[in-house]
Amino acid sequence: MTSPVGAEAKAVLPNVQTMIPVLYFGLFAMSFDFISGYTGYLSFGHAAFYGTGAYFVVFVTNGKVPFVPPGTPFVVSLVLAGLAAALLALAIGAVSFRLTGVYFAMITLGFAQVLYVFVRNWDYVGSNPPDGAFVGTVEGLRIGVPGVDALNVAIGQLTGDAVSLGGVHLTSTAVSYYAIGAVVLVCYLAMQRIIHSPFGRVMIAIRENEERARAVGYDTFRYKMGAFAISAFFAAVAGGLLAGYRRTASPEGTFYFLVAGDALLASIIGGFGTLAGPLYGHLFSESVKEFLSKAASGGGLLPYLRSHLGEGVMTTELYNGLTVGQGIETFLNGHASLYVGALFVLFVLFVPNGLLGTVRDRLGGPVAKRLPERFGRYR
Repeated sequence: MTSPVGAEAKAVLPNVQTMIPVLYFGLFAMSFDFISGYTGYLSFGHAAFYGTGAYFVVFVTNGKVPFVPPGTPFVVSLVLAGLAAALLALAIGAVSFRLTGVYFAMITLGFAQVLYVFVRNWDYVGSNPPDGAFVGTVEGLRIGVPGVDALNVAIGQLTGDAVSLGGVHLTSTAVSYYAIGAVVLVCYLAMQRIIHSPFGRVMIAIRENEERARAVGYDTFRYKMGAFAISAFFAAVAGGLLAGYRRTASPEGTFYFLVAGDALLASIIGGFGTLAGPLYGHLFSESVKEFLSKAASGGGLLPYLRSHLGEGVMTTELYNGLTVGQGIETFLNGHASLYVGALFVLFVLFVPNGLLGTVRDRLGGPVAKRLPERFGRYR
């Protein structure tokens, strides 16, 4: 029996099926913030690298990548996908970084759209490319320690592994959640380490004043190219996680320019130049969408109100034949995108530093450093 507190939490908090896409797309949004938030160059074509990673993993598992056999460990496939995207980023960046500002953003967007149209009409992808390319085998989709069966599990939306460890049973969805979460955590720590390295300091110097960074002797073009390649690497890893979990990849879900637009939305809500902020921003927007979704598969507003208000209240007439239930259907349920757009405008106007950026400003520094200091005062 579900407790009242559990019922309240279920209605508000996203479920595991929602959290898994939040994790891998959050990694993509963090890679977007890595280049856009720390160098100041908005990469509107970042979806090109997300799609590259997704399709590379699909091709590897289907045996369509030369010299890479179909059974290649999933982590190796992710690394190779990242390297392929990094090479693509160097090719795009060699042209794009000759420009600045909106011109850079537009030319990266143009490259992404060229790749989108190319993949959409590429017969090598599959018999019906617009519907996406599908993984033909579960081999090569295992994350963990090779040779240790208990620590080497396959991820997947429907056909992943279930695990029992010490009396604790994890469903295939839970296994995918923890496995993907582990990869995302490692990638986040790697990007965080790069940002706090001398290389990362130069990235921030480029964002603050590129002319001054160039004047003191830094080859800003090479640093920008390096940052672009690194961000592409992690974007491709995120795309590979998408393909591994969903067992498919489509041009609209990976290469389309609106995918980068979602990363921009997550970065603005979470906070530009915070790295972890885009993950929180995407979690926030997805929580709102699920709470207001018409299906309300994760709990949602409508089932919550139906169970708490009762049939009598839901059928009560408000005005001119409009009942309470109809009012909820009309003005709230099913209009998640409308309210997320309104929240986006409000964040731009009143919370320009985003969720994490605002918390950092209030604490006077990074949360991991300042929060323990605050709690230490009450000992």
